[in-house]
Amino acid sequence: MILKRQLFILIALILASGMAFSQNSPNIIVFMVDDMGWQDTSVPFADGVTEMNKRYKTPNMERLAAQGTKFTNAYANSVCTPTRVSFLTGMSAARHRVTNWTSPEKDKLTDYADDLFTSPSWNLNGISSGPSIPATVNATPLPQLLKDAGYFTAHVGKAHWGPFGTPASNPRNLGFVVNIAGSSIGHPESYYGEENYGNNPGRPLMLNAVPGLGEYYGSDIFLTEALTLEAIKAVADPIKYKKPFFLYLSHYAVHTPIEGDPRFLKKYLDKGVDSIEAKYASLIEGMDKSLGDVMDMLEEKKIADNTIIMFISDNGGLSLVPPRGGEAYTHNYPLKAGKGSLYEGGIREPMLVKWPGVTKAGSVSGQNVHINDFFPTILEMAGIRNVSTKQTVDGITFIPSLKDPALKDDSRAIVWHYPNRWTSDESNAFCYASAIRQGDWKLIYLMKQKKLELYNLKDDLGEKKDISATNPKKAKELAAKLSEMLKSYKAQMPIYKSSGLPVAWPDGTTTVK
Repeated sequence: MILKRQLFILIALILASGMAFSQNSPNIIVFMVDDMGWQDTSVPFADGVTEMNKRYKTPNMERLAAQGTKFTNAYANSVCTPTRVSFLTGMSAARHRVTNWTSPEKDKLTDYADDLFTSPSWNLNGISSGPSIPATVNATPLPQLLKDAGYFTAHVGKAHWGPFGTPASNPRNLGFVVNIAGSSIGHPESYYGEENYGNNPGRPLMLNAVPGLGEYYGSDIFLTEALTLEAIKAVADPIKYKKPFFLYLSHYAVHTPIEGDPRFLKKYLDKGVDSIEAKYASLIEGMDKSLGDVMDMLEEKKIADNTIIMFISDNGGLSLVPPRGGEAYTHNYPLKAGKGSLYEGGIREPMLVKWPGVTKAGSVSGQNVHINDFFPTILEMAGIRNVSTKQTVDGITFIPSLKDPALKDDSRAIVWHYPNRWTSDESNAFCYASAIRQGDWKLIYLMKQKKLELYNLKDDLGEKKDISATNPKKAKELAAKLSEMLKSYKAQMPIYKSSGLPVAWPDGTTTVK
């Protein structure tokens, strides 16, 4: 397997040698964390240090923040696959219609059953980039464009772009030259090398076994560490031959199962942290060590000055109990709710960007940005212009904010659309909701309740006080804007079981079936 991978790399480097790219083209690393909340770090993204910031130890995130730009109003979608497809395509989830997480099994609906609604026919088979596949969005993926421009493209870790039996189950079909440990699964069966990361015949959940790490089986090497070692190996040859690379290091941490990283667990237990939360904190610190190891490698190879690092999570932190410890919905406080929700706890992300020669060390941007925006931004960073894509790109480059973090465009509207049901819990906008943020204003449309909620996030970051009744003009304005944008995306709405009719738009108008 190792020799075969090396052969793929060698062939790719030979082919890339004929591509038209500048020797000064920057290397680009996207460091994606799974289920990491906005304050699951010692880096404060709020106005001040929170109690949760004090719990976690992330010195390498601090190091990256000190070297680059911290974004305090960065967003993803509320669950994983929609975010990951938006990253690959630059599309709003309302447009690409992969609005819920995809099952490892093809054609399998992941929506929790509901008495009132049937979910729309969303793209439950994820993304495709070739011939049309049922229930997929056909798009031109970001790594393919980078590869075509001469970049060596490497995927390491979680993929989760489509079920087994579809091309997207293998990231190599989406433009990655190398794929290490990425498949259809959304979480690992095990983080432990001693348990072969779940690859044990006879275990009931073999479906979630992490592929491609056989050399670590039976070892004491934690999954996060194994992926880091493999990521560093993956870019060794591009560095040696001076070819620009795009590394997408997408950790399975900190997704469930919440299993303690033995390297860091004891310190949290000794502090009296809840046993489950201590394991979670150790997953965070292990992820942070990975970031530090990658940064150290760049410095050792003397390429740090020509390498962009972008750090992001795929949705808000998990806040349900179980599987989290402690009190439900408190893990992202002062933000409301968590993963699966359109309240801030479910969509607001920790985001850091270092671009040597462009970003100012220790700078902070308050610009509202969304995961869609990474697509055009990365292409512009790589110097790739006038690209032709199958899809309409909804993202907007945030390079102006990297160059001048004081810039803040409040006219830009960001939309979320979740016409699905995530869990048995119907509270906290975990199901059938849409939302829009423009400037400091945010409107949430709760479809079941036929209700609009309005918040001013500058005054009420925790979304504690719905002010729609005292600001009906603003609520109506944002409802109309949200409806207009959803219609332009050709977004789908849930269907009433009783009538077969779709839910009305946020402004109250009726959808044509």
